[in-house]
Amino acid sequence: MIENRELPFKLSMKTENKERFRDSIGTIDESGKRNFIFPKKPKGKLYNYRTIVSWVLLAFMFAAPFIKINGNQFLLFNVIERKFHIFGFPFWPQDFHLLVISMLVSVVFIILFTVVFGRIFCGWICPQTIFMEMIFRKIEYLIDGDRTKQIKLEKQAWNGEKIRKRVTKWIAFFLISFIIANVFFAYIIGSDVLIEHITDGPFNHIGTLIKLLVFTLVFYFVFAWFREQVCIIVCPYGRLQGVLLDNKSINVAYDFVRGEGEKGRKPVRKGENRDESGYGDCVECMQCVQVCPTGIDIRNGTQLECINCTACIDACDEIMDTVGFERGLIRYASEDNIEKKEKLKFNARLIAYSTLLTILVGVLITMIFLRNDVEATILRLPGQIFQTTETTVKNVYTFKLINKTTENIEDIEFKLISHKGAIELIGGLSKVEKQGLKEGTLFIEIDKKDLNSSNEKLKVGVYSQGKLIEKTTTTFAGPIKID
Repeated sequence: MIENRELPFKLSMKTENKERFRDSIGTIDESGKRNFIFPKKPKGKLYNYRTIVSWVLLAFMFAAPFIKINGNQFLLFNVIERKFHIFGFPFWPQDFHLLVISMLVSVVFIILFTVVFGRIFCGWICPQTIFMEMIFRKIEYLIDGDRTKQIKLEKQAWNGEKIRKRVTKWIAFFLISFIIANVFFAYIIGSDVLIEHITDGPFNHIGTLIKLLVFTLVFYFVFAWFREQVCIIVCPYGRLQGVLLDNKSINVAYDFVRGEGEKGRKPVRKGENRDESGYGDCVECMQCVQVCPTGIDIRNGTQLECINCTACIDACDEIMDTVGFERGLIRYASEDNIEKKEKLKFNARLIAYSTLLTILVGVLITMIFLRNDVEATILRLPGQIFQTTETTVKNVYTFKLINKTTENIEDIEFKLISHKGAIELIGGLSKVEKQGLKEGTLFIEIDKKDLNSSNEKLKVGVYSQGKLIEKTTTTFAGPIKID
């Protein structure tokens, strides 16, 4: 009886020990201090593919704010002046509803993408990963050397060699951070403004220079010191994946069925037949751990810190080739695929997400194409009452015209559509500049006999060179009609 009671206890202790790695993260040591990660330089087919994708995305990121379409910056996010350009299309605060729908589309897409493909976005597309692994880490390998040399240099006393390498690396990191900050600013204040401030001289635009240096220091801090902590601690997407992933989601995964075997894993011996030994194909080379940029052991299963960068896949495949085993011990796979050999199926949840995404994209595209090039708003002036004569009623209004196009709108006129009457512009209005805003005051006068209520709804047309370009509505206050 005692032995039977001890067995479940031993099994529970074994499971507890196996899951103990989840109590902490790889970047924090047992004392609670920062544990700096020195990943081995990755190489292999997937790393080469990632490099190509990264250079394409980097080229796009650095070029996008300087590309013009119909005079509009390709991508602009000027929050200060509330001007946005998306793929060359200008958007204003009045188009906020389009931004909301765009955000909904993005959220649903991220959910669908994560449910199916896990964190593949983090490893292949995320700017943090691309900058860190494809720029800063490559410079580090070039100056400090690979993993072993970096660890040795870290422990080394501050002699001439260490000072030279550290200063060289810090200067290189700062310069790249400064370049990134300039490109980042081009997205915010506009590339034309940025170039103007540079050509005029940075000290003639101290405000811009200070902001630029602040962002440079932020980028420097992130990529020189904080590094993978952004993905582990700061990024909300890493937390979100824990809710979205299930056993059918495709991730960078270790094939524990094949790797562990019946007896577990152990180093391989020359001429050993693994099929007969009972051991799995994992040879305990630890290459998957050494190459990981977040310091995890992928063999422990799906983890918060894993960014699906595929470095462990390349490292494991190289070892499998060396020992003569089949590739794919670590690969893109779902847990059900590994354990039950099931293929990905389009289940009810995926169908629901896909349907919702399709509807939202359709609505967004429709609204973009139906969006007016001119936005007109006419509102009664607050605190003003209507004026009356023997036959007419007059109200005073403020108007706002937004030209979203890249051409001036000439010969502007306001005309009543729903009623007979007159509109008088105060100060006149000749044109609205391209991508400009025009505000002013106008009077609307209508015959009393044409009013049906004390709060009439009016339709007003905006005309340019005699052509109707926009319609808007407003209210018209008048005396209460007594039958």
